[in-house]
Amino acid sequence: MNIRPNIKTGFSTCPHDCPSTCALEVEVLDANTIGRVRGSKTNSYTAGVICEKVGRYAERIHHPDRLLHPLKRTGAKGEGAWQQIGWDDALDEVAENFLKAEQRYGSETVWPYYYAGTMGLVMRDGVHRLTHAKKYSRIYETFCTSLPWPGFMAGTGKLRGADPREMAKSDLVVIWGTNPVHTQVNVMTHVTKGKKERGATLAVVDVYETATMKQADMGIIVRPGTDGALACAVMHVLFRDGHADLPYLEKYTDYPTEFEAHLRTRTPEWASAITGVPVGEIEEFAKLIGTTKRTFFRLGYGFARQRNGAANMHAATSIAAVTGCWQYEGGGAFHSNSGMYGWNKSMIEGLDVKDGSVRTIDQSRIGPALNGNRADLGDGPPVTAMIFQNTNPVSVAPEQSLVKRGFAREDLFTCVHEQFMTETARMADIVLPATMFLEHDDLYQGGGHQHIMLGLKLVEAPGECRTNHEVLQGLAKRVGAAHPGFDMSPRELIEWTLENSNRPSLSELEQVNWIDVQPDFETSHYLNGFGHPDGKYRFKPDWHAARFRPDQGPFGPVDDMPEFPDHWDVTENADQDHPFRLATSPARGFLNSSFNETPTSLAREKRPTVFVHPEDLARLGLKDGEKVRLGNHRGVVTLHAKVFEGLREGVLIAESIWPNDAFEDGCGINTLVGADVPAPCGGGLFHDIKVWLRSAA
Repeated sequence: MNIRPNIKTGFSTCPHDCPSTCALEVEVLDANTIGRVRGSKTNSYTAGVICEKVGRYAERIHHPDRLLHPLKRTGAKGEGAWQQIGWDDALDEVAENFLKAEQRYGSETVWPYYYAGTMGLVMRDGVHRLTHAKKYSRIYETFCTSLPWPGFMAGTGKLRGADPREMAKSDLVVIWGTNPVHTQVNVMTHVTKGKKERGATLAVVDVYETATMKQADMGIIVRPGTDGALACAVMHVLFRDGHADLPYLEKYTDYPTEFEAHLRTRTPEWASAITGVPVGEIEEFAKLIGTTKRTFFRLGYGFARQRNGAANMHAATSIAAVTGCWQYEGGGAFHSNSGMYGWNKSMIEGLDVKDGSVRTIDQSRIGPALNGNRADLGDGPPVTAMIFQNTNPVSVAPEQSLVKRGFAREDLFTCVHEQFMTETARMADIVLPATMFLEHDDLYQGGGHQHIMLGLKLVEAPGECRTNHEVLQGLAKRVGAAHPGFDMSPRELIEWTLENSNRPSLSELEQVNWIDVQPDFETSHYLNGFGHPDGKYRFKPDWHAARFRPDQGPFGPVDDMPEFPDHWDVTENADQDHPFRLATSPARGFLNSSFNETPTSLAREKRPTVFVHPEDLARLGLKDGEKVRLGNHRGVVTLHAKVFEGLREGVLIAESIWPNDAFEDGCGINTLVGADVPAPCGGGLFHDIKVWLRSAA
């Protein structure tokens, strides 16, 4: 797809919740309209390739169902009766309700709630400034990162890794627990380059035969939550067969001798019984890793969304330390570079007025919190007023039945700032129309790569849409929230952040659009030492200290976590009443609950389905395409069965996230997900679900 001649080209950055953070070239047809979008070839990671969703972004930004004006609810909650009002009236009403709630219960009764609908630092994180300035309840962001990040850092001590572009220089790439064909297409760009130029091998570990696994030379299908067992069996073979790099282990790791002894009983036979992977496949996988020095482990988020997810991430990361593949270009491990940027976000987030004594509520626990659970509220007041930006919890949060019950409370006032009438917006008292990324200025970082990136306004927003920053400015003025950041423009906030983070100026960044900040080879590969005080990779981590947010956790049964990498059997295992394990893996056409409003994505995904192994279908007397129900003690979901051989018996996959109203009973797939708190730092358990499966007839 090429940008057409004689049409203005604008440069931007994809804002969506994806590690690729693609560099974009956008056709700007006029002041209000974009045409085609493509990846920039001048960015060394994007390399001209983007996902099909963003390639057709015109379909989303110019969608006829975009919210264009502020709305006030006139009927019952969720009924869909609205009255158009002016911006001043809307913000006055929000502020009035916040002040009334604060006067009655104190400031902690207000809970601003946000997440990653945009990854721009200004528009995503600015809500913290309002929270801190007013001492509103803080939010602990657990949907995505609070399980995998501590798991990776438990070993490495830092949240960074080998340059992901080195996948093109590898002889073996192991993609573990992620499906980049669906979720971060640029991983495949660099893997494909390595396969073409070096004859590299691709191995994929996942819970079903994903679109990525279909392109692999070796696919390993595990039962959900058993990745730690597979990793331990691989390392057992590496030590047993002489593929462990003993000099590297002695220099760079803690307790290598004790760890080897621990692994002696973690045989392929032991792991096969847990994972469902045949012994021969485990042996072949381990031999491939052991005999390939330039092995690159690309570790995803998906396999960590389990109650044992942090332990599984640590176990998989540890393989690279056993082989010593960190020493080679094209070798090592990578999960995220999010910890390497060193931003000073004091002005964006108002960190200078943050009060550590103000309570924090777990975003994954919004259902229990809104229903008065004392474990979530502590000694503080009930939550009676909220504003939402960049997230859709009535679709994406765990325990949807509790979430919906909480939103239906008559004493709860909610304002939702959104682009479409999402499930969360439908439950609001005030709905405010939001800009999209091409309609405002923002600053980005690449979690999946190594660039600081800029995305400046290219077109005017339709109707009366306003930016997140403008909404926060308006509310701050009305509720008495004082901070210099509210008086600055987005450009001024970007400039301040760059300058105070020792980065090039905004004017310099505007000239080049993005800046490569990957550390040097020795630093990226931890050859100067790992991030712990002793410089060693930790096979034996301190799980109490393995927190990416020092002010949070530990949570869950942290004292029960395994001493060394192991299979930690704490998942929501199948039982007699719930004989299946369900994972809610990402669909190709959606990104969380974004893009599920676009016609092309809806046409591609067709309808909510659940993948079922043919033997399971036959045993239950079900047919391909039959309407079925999945259920557990949290609720019931109705969708259609789809026969699928590429998973283990007893495992179900529902690619998501479909809107709730796409399901017959209005109950989306996250109805079935638990909101209990996993160790060591909490987290979303979207792939760790036990269910029963029955005909809907």
